[in-house]
Amino acid sequence: MGSKSAKKAGKAKVAKLPKKKCCVSSKKCNRCPLRMLKEGTLPPGYTVKKRRLVKVDVKKSGKGDKAA
Repeated sequence: MGSKSAKKAGKAKVAKLPKKKCCVSSKKCNRCPLRMLKEGTLPPGYTVKKRRLVKVDVKKSGKGDKAA
């Protein structure tokens, strides 16, 4: 039988998603969306508007936006 510490050592650490809403504390928490946006660690496809986490709809243009 393996020990519990050996099992924990093999697992990869998963990054947590930011909170849905900023708590506006004087000391920003680790999952604060404002802090993550400033540091550039916010997951792709997300942004912060009015202290709330929102999903950005990324659309690709079907028509050619080619410069002549």
